Amino acid sequence: MTKSSAGRRPLPTSPFKPRAEAPRKHFAVGDRVTHDRYGLGRVIGVEGDDDIAVLVDFGSRQERITHPYTAMFKL
Repeated sequence: MTKSSAGRRPLPTSPFKPRAEAPRKHFAVGDRVTHDRYGLGRVIGVEGDDDIAVLVDFGSRQERITHPYTAMFKL
């Protein structure tokens, strides 16, 4: 008889542990942000209740940045 692996827990020392999800980033209108590609900016709009996308004014241009915000950080 074989056991299903669905009920097993990984060992604490296992290199194959499931990865924990990173906390979701939330932005509000007026937040100062930095983006790896566009530089410094200010959030001027937020789309949706779950921060699906944000509109950021980078001075010379406005960009719509969508979730996940891997290249954007709040200052």
